[in-house]
Amino acid sequence: MNEIAIGIVGYGKIAHDQHVPALAATEGLELVAVADPVLRHESLPSYSSLEAMLEAQPEIEAVALCVPPGARSVAALTAIHARKHVLLEKPPTSNLADAMELEALARKIGVTLFAAWHSKFGAAVPEAREWLVNKDIRSVRITWKEDVRIWHPGQAWIWQEGGFGVFDPGINALSILTAILPGELKLVDAELFVPSNCATPIAANLSIVARGSVPVSAEFDFRQTGLQSWDIDIETEQGSLGLLLGGNRLEIDNVSRDVSMEGEYPALYGRFHALIRDGKSEVDLVPLRIVDDAMTCGSVVEVEPFEE
Repeated sequence: MNEIAIGIVGYGKIAHDQHVPALAATEGLELVAVADPVLRHESLPSYSSLEAMLEAQPEIEAVALCVPPGARSVAALTAIHARKHVLLEKPPTSNLADAMELEALARKIGVTLFAAWHSKFGAAVPEAREWLVNKDIRSVRITWKEDVRIWHPGQAWIWQEGGFGVFDPGINALSILTAILPGELKLVDAELFVPSNCATPIAANLSIVARGSVPVSAEFDFRQTGLQSWDIDIETEQGSLGLLLGGNRLEIDNVSRDVSMEGEYPALYGRFHALIRDGKSEVDLVPLRIVDDAMTCGSVVEVEPFEE
């Protein structure tokens, strides 16, 4: 297969730091342009909009949408109607209904749609999934705490309607959960801590049930200072598993296990290429459904205003 020409839409920090080098390392894909109303690529053609990019370079076969979630649905609709394959940065859209609409449209038109949950491609995730097969699971504890001022500086959209707040990183943990514990996940309860000057939570506690009876507790917090925590701890009748550092370190009974170290985004783009080649889509909407349920039904506790 010849190299597939791909354009990036939204050339912010994640696109610049993760998507561009990952594409350069992926055989079969070639980045040929970017679209962003403000930012420009150092050497490739750059356009102010997705529409302008596709009009100027009709040879583009696929797009990676790295715009904020609130703008992602419209961009994806445009790309799919133009018969382009689409990679959606996480979270795929700002709500579940929009994501389901995109999935149905991509199926109808016959293009690949890939909800790119990068944390599913953490180095230790496959080994964790394999170890958990046939284990009798007692409980799961998710601890996902980081300093928003370090990881999301100046990103005002994250606090606005459709911006997800602390669920922007927290949904990564839920995506890992769907990878290592396939099966039904159901939200039981949610408590959202929302700053008085924001529309989205700065912290959240979730109670989830997996596989019908396995209790899952999740604690997300954007107010962490010092040591950052992206950990999933699982207790089973046959021992304990720790999936640490966002899915990139594995401990069994508190003993570290060696894992392969392929980067998340190169693995993600390798998967996107394979899906295009095979004429398939991959759209896991369970993490988004859990967050959608939490934002809709969770109890809200107002906390002090957030100041950058």
